[in-house]
Amino acid sequence: MKITACVFDAYGTLFDVNAAARAAAAEPGNAHFADIWEPLARDWRAKQLEYSWLRAITAEHRDFWRVTKDALDWAMEAHGLAGEEDLRDRLLALYWKLEPYPEVPEMLRALREAGLQTAILSNGSPEMLDAAVHSAGIEALLDDVISVERVGVFKPARQVYDLVTTRFDCAPYEVLFVSSNGWDISAAAGHGFVTAWVNRAGAPMERLGHPPNKQLSDLAEIPAMAAAL
Repeated sequence: MKITACVFDAYGTLFDVNAAARAAAAEPGNAHFADIWEPLARDWRAKQLEYSWLRAITAEHRDFWRVTKDALDWAMEAHGLAGEEDLRDRLLALYWKLEPYPEVPEMLRALREAGLQTAILSNGSPEMLDAAVHSAGIEALLDDVISVERVGVFKPARQVYDLVTTRFDCAPYEVLFVSSNGWDISAAAGHGFVTAWVNRAGAPMERLGHPPNKQLSDLAEIPAMAAAL
């Protein structure tokens, strides 16, 4: 059956999770941060994901903003920046307006013009996602922004992916799910979605038993992929 909805992960897929640290490193007064922002950003993101998985496994849910702050505190301490409250506040403020990848607006517009429904499915809290979507100027290009807070557990819990088929009243095979996270793609594929893995970093494929239908280096090919399915 033809694809009727294209659903995207947010952080790392539509929005550049490194943008906050990169921007802070370029600001006056942060010269000491310029040499370490990249490893800090990697550790921040890795710990953010790790904490979300652990909270899902242990049923100790906190929203993604709390997880994001806790992960940043860990990363700052790991890089000798504990106690730099001004830098911490700035990094957190910048996280609310992460840059979208450059191809995002045109890609979403092409999907909408093709008559497809579009949405975000993200671990992010509703407030975080609303801020990111507004900052990127893509509100009018999305039919919905779906947060895991609707079910109170993080991806890759199965009930998160159920939110999509409930929202669009469709079968899983009518959904094209797009993510930059290999573990997210594997879970979505196991759920029955058609999947596209945006592997910007050229990472190895996850060994989780459910490979993507297609692997891409960016999002520009998504409209053509959706049309061909």
